Amino acid sequence: MKKENREIANALIMILQISITMLVPILICSLGGAWLDGKLGTKWIGVVGFFLGAIAGFQNVYRLVKRYFK
Repeated sequence: MKKENREIANALIMILQISITMLVPILICSLGGAWLDGKLGTKWIGVVGFFLGAIAGFQNVYRLVKRYFK
């Protein structure tokens, strides 16, 4: 494999890994918040879950990028 192709593949893998690392916590926390909203009869826990998932996702992406550039 050419060096250029390897660099492109590594960049695409990094983009995919960042996307998954960001989206999974948001999805899990949002679904958990929506489930709790249904069980408790509230309407605000899903929003809190989304923001907690976003914060967790950003932390994970920060750690991933920091480790990549180390």
